[in-house]
Amino acid sequence: MDLFLQQLVNGLSLGGIYALIALGYTMIYGIIELINFAHGDVYTLGTFFSLAILTLLGVTGVVTGPLLIVVVVVTMLGAMILCGLTGVVIERLAYRRLRNAPRLAPLITAIGMSFILENVMQYWRGPSPIPFPQVIPNPDVHLGAVTIATKQILVVVLAVALMIVLRAFVYRTKLGKAMRATAQDRDAAQLMGIDINTTIALTFLIGSALAGAAGFVSGVYYGSTWFFNGFGAGLKAFTAAVLGGIGNLTGAMLGGFLIGLIEAMTTQLISDQWSNVVVFSVLVLVLIFRPSGLLGESLPAKV
Repeated sequence: MDLFLQQLVNGLSLGGIYALIALGYTMIYGIIELINFAHGDVYTLGTFFSLAILTLLGVTGVVTGPLLIVVVVVTMLGAMILCGLTGVVIERLAYRRLRNAPRLAPLITAIGMSFILENVMQYWRGPSPIPFPQVIPNPDVHLGAVTIATKQILVVVLAVALMIVLRAFVYRTKLGKAMRATAQDRDAAQLMGIDINTTIALTFLIGSALAGAAGFVSGVYYGSTWFFNGFGAGLKAFTAAVLGGIGNLTGAMLGGFLIGLIEAMTTQLISDQWSNVVVFSVLVLVLIFRPSGLLGESLPAKV
């Protein structure tokens, strides 16, 4: 039982990172029905931006006292802003002209953008893994035989907090209403005076900013980064979004935590080599038996 509870903690913290990435996936899909396969690489870019900001601040290790809050806020906000702007540029250059093209065209373009970002990061920082400063003190909290690291608490709390803020934004603000109207019927929204281009660009800004936050958190959590990290993490986050119900913010969060738990439990009970097999088998089963996901709704086709 103690081992099960420990893996439960590990799975939730891992799932928090997947959930943050999945939120961006599901926002973009909900608006323009595009699977943005470059999103995972934007997440990796977030770790690179965070590392660059920490280097500019002269941070090479653990920070304590009031300065810790300043360093964390400046680094994470900086990574979110830079990743958000990257998302806007990607939308403007790669996707905007393809909105009315056949579905295959933007999908191939998204894969191409993924390769471009990976090669840019490889050229920027090299092909080898790069150490990431720990930054945050990481004392352990002991609950019986279960050990919870401070960074694990940070991941879960940040993921849930950002999901709550994002839901409040989407459902209680004028821009959020414009996003939902655009997702429901783009042409009707435009006839009602909504600037479609601005709304979609802001959706990419917010979704990519969430990937930037996930990038900073994963750098702190894993203690290293690599230009190819986004490939696997992006696919698992996409699986999380599909599992929870792509287009549903709460579903993306739920799916992220479930995928983290499945991966942690598979690693413990079977083998680390089988974790990807089980995770993507879940994706296949969901697509076959419940393509709308756990919290998604099957909508009638538009005529």
